[in-house]
Amino acid sequence: MNLAHIIDPHPADRVAIISRGRPTTYGTLRYQVAHVRGGLAQLGVTKGDRVVLLCSNGRYFVDVYLAALGLGAVAVPLNPSSPAPEIEREIRTVQAKVVVVEPSAAQAFSHVDCTTIPSISAVVATEAGKVECANMAFDDLLGADQVPVVEVDDDDLAALIFTSGTAGSPRAAMLSHGNLMSNILQGRSAGEGIGEGDVVYGVLPVYHIFGLNVVLGLSLHRGATVLLVQRFDPATALDSIRDRQVTVIPGAPPLWLAFSHFDEAPADSFASVRLALTGAAKMPEEAMRRLKDRFGLELLEGYGLTEASPVVTSSAGMPQKVGSVGKVLDGVQVRLVDENGEDALAGDAGEIWVKGPNVFKGYLNEPEATARVITADGWLRTGDVGMSDDDGYLYLVDRVKDLIIVSGFNVYPAEVEEVLMEHPDVQEVGVIGVPHPHHGEAVKAYVVLKPGATAHEDTLVSWCQDHLARYKCPSKILFVDELPRNVSGKLLRRSLV
Repeated sequence: MNLAHIIDPHPADRVAIISRGRPTTYGTLRYQVAHVRGGLAQLGVTKGDRVVLLCSNGRYFVDVYLAALGLGAVAVPLNPSSPAPEIEREIRTVQAKVVVVEPSAAQAFSHVDCTTIPSISAVVATEAGKVECANMAFDDLLGADQVPVVEVDDDDLAALIFTSGTAGSPRAAMLSHGNLMSNILQGRSAGEGIGEGDVVYGVLPVYHIFGLNVVLGLSLHRGATVLLVQRFDPATALDSIRDRQVTVIPGAPPLWLAFSHFDEAPADSFASVRLALTGAAKMPEEAMRRLKDRFGLELLEGYGLTEASPVVTSSAGMPQKVGSVGKVLDGVQVRLVDENGEDALAGDAGEIWVKGPNVFKGYLNEPEATARVITADGWLRTGDVGMSDDDGYLYLVDRVKDLIIVSGFNVYPAEVEEVLMEHPDVQEVGVIGVPHPHHGEAVKAYVVLKPGATAHEDTLVSWCQDHLARYKCPSKILFVDELPRNVSGKLLRRSLV
């Protein structure tokens, strides 16, 4: 087997990807990937070697990603907008043999001293002359002779994905061909999911696991068309959705929040869309209702994480329950575990534990960190708190590490955030715990107001007191222009100080 085979079965004339307005059929994609595979082989890339991709959403990424997989090499997608020190650290961590760089990453990469990283044998520029330290151009790879796909075992590494770092320094999660393929196949249990006739809006970064293995991997496996988008702008996005007749939009909450606040958008903006998906962070219920009222758009939440390749639950193909992230995919097991390591009582919240062939192999060169998240019998401890209802729907409560303890009482930030989001003047909110001399911790909120709103701190504190127990209410509210988020839209609480 080899994950690179996902593009093989589809008709040659069907469009696989659209990048910068240029369609590429499955036949052409197979032809290009086979040549790039040969080009990487000429550079000495073999099974197990690391190929770093400093590329955003586009055809270069797709060609190199599938070509690297096809050689049995390990693809390492990195954020091309990262600063040079982070790029250099991650390249050193994975001991990259080849680095492929697009122009948007050229400036940062120019500050990486490749001569001090002995594992690097070649730097490939996607566009000739745009990366000064490159010793090869992408067209050189494309001009090489084709070589066949190398068959691998399920447990062989396919990708190293750096986690978002919400718990500290990012770590490289080891995902095998079997991990990624199993999650693609598990996605079949989500009825009415992505299919061969779909056009998928691909704005989620492909260097993030959801963009990589759902937007790209699952879509190509099903024979769908992926419209690759490098930058998000609500007005331009609506034009693309209409012109390309997009049918599936996977997006993080910031994308949907932007659409929900886009007052100029016509009511029929999403007429072609049959499946609207969100994940990565909790979606405010008020915004979901606004999307439904304005556009008739039913937004379906799911849940996943890098270490699960990534999808654990989905709401696709089932009756919507607002606030729920859906049901567990077939082939995935989930437990809700209490503080004592026992299964939580029915109706009680517990840490979400996940088990299945989609669970990753661990963190690269970090056995202690791996042991903290994977139990001896193979359960992945997600650090997320959830509860389920009688129908098997899962609801996220919060992160274990984000729990605030006020005078011995548990306060989940998401609960406070949800209440503040219901205030008509509030656009976004982030809540953290801060030290308190008498209560251990206190609740502190960071609020982004809607344009023209005039709410004061006392107003919002009173609002919370009308809806929450007093110990859950913020003792301090700061007004900010924006909240810190990672590329997947997840709130970076550690950056709120």
